[in-house]
Amino acid sequence: MEQIKESGFDTYFVDHTTGIYPIAASGAPFTAAYFQSKGDIITDLHENMAAEQKARTTYDNILRLADDPDVRDPIRFLRQREIVHFQRFGEALRITQDNLNSRNFYACNPSFDANCSKRR
Repeated sequence: MEQIKESGFDTYFVDHTTGIYPIAASGAPFTAAYFQSKGDIITDLHENMAAEQKARTTYDNILRLADDPDVRDPIRFLRQREIVHFQRFGEALRITQDNLNSRNFYACNPSFDANCSKRR
């Protein structure tokens, strides 16, 4: 109990014991409102790519602050996963755009937007 108090996790312990509770470093609890989905594959893939980059930046910041190898090693692993996820979402975006319409640089989705072909 002393270690929990000294580490500053006593309030967390009161609410969650030692269970995992998704919470941001700022103390904001996780909520499904964080999910951003429009139902359009192009918009959603861009959102996914942005989320991966944001996570990578967070890991970069942690690596700038931490010098303990027991912290740095798993953070490096997680950072690398974000990079791979970003690349896979980018590939999915490229495949999607190639299959929608090769002239579709703006990337409106003709399966949802009947006026898509008139906008070009």
